[in-house]
Amino acid sequence: MILRFNLNKNSQSGFTLLEILLVVAAIGILAGIVIFAINPAKQLGATRDAQRKVDINTILNATYQYIIDNNGLPPSITSSSTEICRTSAVSCSGYIDLSVLTNLEKYLISLPIDPQNTSTNGTGYFIKATANGRITVDAPDNETDGDITVTR
Repeated sequence: MILRFNLNKNSQSGFTLLEILLVVAAIGILAGIVIFAINPAKQLGATRDAQRKVDINTILNATYQYIIDNNGLPPSITSSSTEICRTSAVSCSGYIDLSVLTNLEKYLISLPIDPQNTSTNGTGYFIKATANGRITVDAPDNETDGDITVTR
């Protein structure tokens, strides 16, 4: 029995540079498709909008609880839509002061602030009252659709 060994140096196995480049290109294309399908910017905007919906409902519920307990609106709410002042603001001039909701943390611990609000005095949320007693709270800085508004 004769054993033959292949001593030819050209018979080494491995991947060529072209094969490696093709695989890397295919992975890059698939990653691009996945990132485009997920669209992280839109997902983050939708998350911030969901937070805005929760915030305006929180403000509205606290306001109605105040109305029930005190038989009337907080004194600073007007019939024109005006931005709500932060409770820690230096000046609430030109804003609606709802600090009565956060006094002694009876209705709210603190007023919610819009996730992308850059104002130092305002919360980014607006409130108004109609003549027949309805309260409207809205978040005009919505990222996906029109204004987020709740009226009760």
